[in-house]
Amino acid sequence: MGLNIDEQKAVERFRRDVAEPSMSKLVILDFWAEWCGPCKALAPVLEKVAAEYADKGVVLAKLNVDEEPFIAAQFQVKSIPTVYAIFQGQPVADLTGARGESQLRQVLDQILAKLPVQPGDDEGAAGQDITPLLEMGEEVLASGDAERAAGIFTQIVEMAPDNAAAWAGNLRALIAAGRIEEARTLLDSLPEELADDPQIAKARSALELAADAPDDSELQALRAAAAERPADMDAQFAFANAAYAAGSRDEAADVLLKMVQADNGWNEGAARAKLLQIFEAVGLEDPWVAGTRRRLSTILFG
Repeated sequence: MGLNIDEQKAVERFRRDVAEPSMSKLVILDFWAEWCGPCKALAPVLEKVAAEYADKGVVLAKLNVDEEPFIAAQFQVKSIPTVYAIFQGQPVADLTGARGESQLRQVLDQILAKLPVQPGDDEGAAGQDITPLLEMGEEVLASGDAERAAGIFTQIVEMAPDNAAAWAGNLRALIAAGRIEEARTLLDSLPEELADDPQIAKARSALELAADAPDDSELQALRAAAAERPADMDAQFAFANAAYAAGSRDEAADVLLKMVQADNGWNEGAARAKLLQIFEAVGLEDPWVAGTRRRLSTILFG
C-alpha cells in the first residue's frame, strides 16, 4: 500500500479501536488534542451521552490528532474538535455541530433509527463498551483532572456495578480530588464480592495513605521539624506521611529512603513498609514506582 511502518501501525490501531467495533456498533469518533480548549469542553458531553447510549450500541473512541496525524489526514480534519459517527467503517454523520447533550441525543436517535446497530445488551458487548470508557477515565485521571475522572468512573459503575476496575478508578479519582469522605462512603458501599479484588486493595491503600492529609500550616510545621531534627526518626516519619497525604510523593519517598538507609530496622522496618504501601497505592506498573523501587533496592542490596 506504500505506507511506512508508522502509518501501518496507525492504520492497525484505527482498525482495532474504530473500524472493527463499528461493524456492529455506532462509534462516536472524537478528533481532539491536549492544547484544544473547545475539545476539553466538549469531551464531558460526549462521554456522558455515550455512556447513556451504551446499551443502544453506541461507543466512544478518541483520536489525538497530534499522536495520529496520518488518520486525521485521511479524514481531512481541518480543525478540532471534529466528531464523526462511524458505522461499518464509514462516516455516516458529522456530529461536530452537536455541542450540547440534547442536540447530541437528538442526532443519535435519528441515526440509530435508520441503521442496524446492535444494542449492547449482551455480556460481551457490554465489556467492549466499558473498556474504552475505563481507558478514558484512566487517561483523564492521569492528566490531573480528578473531578472529571470521578464523573466518568461514576457512570461506568452505574453501567457495570460488578466491574472492579470501575469502582477502583472511582475511588482513586475521589481521593485525587480530595473528596476523602466520599471515597470512604463509596468503599463502604462496595459489593461484597469485589472486596478482595487487587484493584480495590490498591485503591484502599491509597485511601489509607490520603486519609490524614494535613493543612498547609501543619505540613510546614512537620517539614520544619524534620529539617531541624534529621536524626529524629519519628519526626521524619511523621513528615513523610503528611507529605504523601498532601500529594508530595517525591518528597515523601526521599525522606523514607533516607530513613531506610540510616536504620532499616527502625520501628520494625516502618519506613520500608510505608514505601511498599505507597508502591501498592500508586501501582506497581507506574514508572515512578519502578524508579523508586530501584532506589530502594540499591540501598538494601547495594
